[in-house]
This record gives sequence, structure tokens and C-alpha cells, in this order.
Amino acid sequence: MIDPQDELLDVVDEHDQVIGTAPRGEVYRRRLTHRCVMILVRDAERRIFVHRRSPAKLFAPGAHDVFVGGVVGSGESYAEAAVREAEEELGVRGISTEPLFRFLFEETDYSWFCDVHEARWTGPVAPQVEEIDWHGWLTEAEVADRLSRWEFVPDGREAYRRYLARD
Repeated sequence: MIDPQDELLDVVDEHDQVIGTAPRGEVYRRRLTHRCVMILVRDAERRIFVHRRSPAKLFAPGAHDVFVGGVVGSGESYAEAAVREAEEELGVRGISTEPLFRFLFEETDYSWFCDVHEARWTGPVAPQVEEIDWHGWLTEAEVADRLSRWEFVPDGREAYRRYLARD
């Protein structure tokens, strides 16, 4: 298995056009703009898959998230990355995702394009233990309550705000 620091990512400009490639560790260290996917997964009751990230994660270790996802590999499309990331993190096969919107997330130390998707999964999940410490299926009201009490990843918090505002 490749070390996440060595995973090759596309570096993009402010218009999401590829301008080069670099290993993830270098992308983070040099604060280069890159791409990620975020998938909001709902079950048959429309509850949302919420999880706490592993303390070993490079970005926001131990924080909660309402999205599964991750970086888009070099040469990979957003759609391909969304399916790959959802299947890896949930421990499932055969999921399909629907793209919703994209935005540029910028913080002092980070900058990336977030391609937000939604998926429905009604079967069991076996979350990737290297990525996820805890998980549960929460209603929107429960998510709203937890957002005020738990630490959430900043890009996920912003993506969820935009997700709710899009109607």
C-alpha cells in the first residue's frame, strides 16, 4: 500500500485546471490547490452517515464529518474518485453517487476544490478502520445538534452549509 504522503495529486489553478502534479505530502506542505470529493451518504430512512476521523489522518485528525471522501488522485475524475472513496471508507461495493456542486475551499493552510456528491446506501457498512474511529446514522436534526457540540472538519462544515442552502 502506498504511503498517503506519496500519493500523486493533480495541482490546479483558481479555475480548477491542472497545472502540474505533486505528492500529497508536498501539496500539503506547500499549500498547493488540489481536488477532493465529498459524499453525503443517506440510508433508507434518509439518515446521514456521520463519522469521526482517525487520529492518524493528515488533515483534521479526530474531527467528525458528515461526508466520506478524500483527495482526487492524479488523472482521476471527480466521479471516479467519489465512487472509489465512498466504497473504500464505507467498506462496500456497487455504490453510485450523484454530483451536486463544486466550490473552492480556502483556509490559511489549505486550498482545494470540493466536488460534493450524494449517495444512498441501504445495506450494511464496514468502515475502513484506518480512516474512521466511530460512525453512526443521524437524522438532520441530530446532525444540527452535533454541529454545535462536536468538532467537525472545516471543509465538511462549509460543504454541509452549502448543501442545506441549495434548496
